[in-house]
Amino acid sequence: MGGGASNNKGASGDSNGAGKTVTIWAMKGDYTDETLAAINKAFEKKTGAKVKLQIQQWNNIGTKVTTALSTDTPPDIIDMGNTQVAGYAASGGLMDLTSNKSELTGGNTWVKGLEDPATIDGKLYGVPAFAAARAVIYNKKVWNDAGVTSEPKNWDEFTADLDKIAAKNASNADFVPFYLPGQYWYSALQFIWDAGGEVAVQKGGSWKGSTSSAESVKGMDQWKAFQNKYSSKASQTVDTLDPSMDQFLADSKTGAILSNSASIVAAKSANKDLKDDDLGTFPMPGQSGKNQTSMVAGSDWAIAAKSKNQKLALEWVKIAASDSVQQEWVFKHDGWLPNSVEGLDKAMNSADFPQVQKGFFEAAKVSKTTPGSPNWATVEGDKSINEFTQSIATGDSSTKDAAQKFDAHLDEVFAKKN
Repeated sequence: MGGGASNNKGASGDSNGAGKTVTIWAMKGDYTDETLAAINKAFEKKTGAKVKLQIQQWNNIGTKVTTALSTDTPPDIIDMGNTQVAGYAASGGLMDLTSNKSELTGGNTWVKGLEDPATIDGKLYGVPAFAAARAVIYNKKVWNDAGVTSEPKNWDEFTADLDKIAAKNASNADFVPFYLPGQYWYSALQFIWDAGGEVAVQKGGSWKGSTSSAESVKGMDQWKAFQNKYSSKASQTVDTLDPSMDQFLADSKTGAILSNSASIVAAKSANKDLKDDDLGTFPMPGQSGKNQTSMVAGSDWAIAAKSKNQKLALEWVKIAASDSVQQEWVFKHDGWLPNSVEGLDKAMNSADFPQVQKGFFEAAKVSKTTPGSPNWATVEGDKSINEFTQSIATGDSSTKDAAQKFDAHLDEVFAKKN
């Protein structure tokens, strides 16, 4: 994988931008218009160049980006999902940023769930833009009513708290202590990682499925036991949206869910009486004795290998990734998690930090994302990973059999030429 990636030794073009225009594709729903305007203003002041900003829709974006990167006049900078970088890098479409990494990090440690998928065969092809981590979101009133007044520090405390919540609400047939859908594979990945397993591993330049390893099977067995005990039987065959797990949280039909900060916004929208102070967050405890590694989403900025303005593009990306922009705009204005561990700490220490966000920030410090194969998108698209976790949650298949079947499918997908 990554064999076709660009091996640029240095950025082409001039960083003096007088009379030049840098084209940027930004995804709708990522940075706000105000944040992009602030970055553009700082960039134009520093370089003298202009910015042509084009907001893109997520629908069919993969095909559009692939086509654009193959032309001689691609957009200079592209905003892409953290799991998309590998595919574009493998086709040779992205600039190798490895030699620029130290100036881009500014001495900070980037969030692993953003940096790792942007690093292919040891080379950097994307710069972390923002993160969204998963943590436990709980209803404080539900927990308080069950006599649980402090957040758990480990797995035993966590499950003991859920047992108390289950007992308190035993007469309510519509209530589940922890709503966890059987197709919610993001949650399953966290259990696999916590048990020391991986969904897939890279061997000799090729990706192979590894959900049937002893560690991964152990993690999935633990996931199943938790899901079967604390969620509902009906939830074993559904994903997160139909029915909506955010609605369950809003309606106090569950004590907690595992999600990112978007669920807080959605729950408050579904129940206008619900306020930030009614909800709390903490990293998902693990049976390993540590918090589970958080499944992180987010975006990276990449520069086209065929860009005629690579030095100017680097200047723009450097500003977007900088501490000042990450704190004042990405975090405070847009509500995303900053791109570095130091940035997370700085945000949490600010006087106006919203305490309901604390769990996401702590969880992001130890994070991962999906395997870095350029073909991973196929696995999400064909829903095979949803079928894998559902078959285990329902007991339709043993964990070992389901994992072996899924690994065979992964190997087949990974073997296809990108």
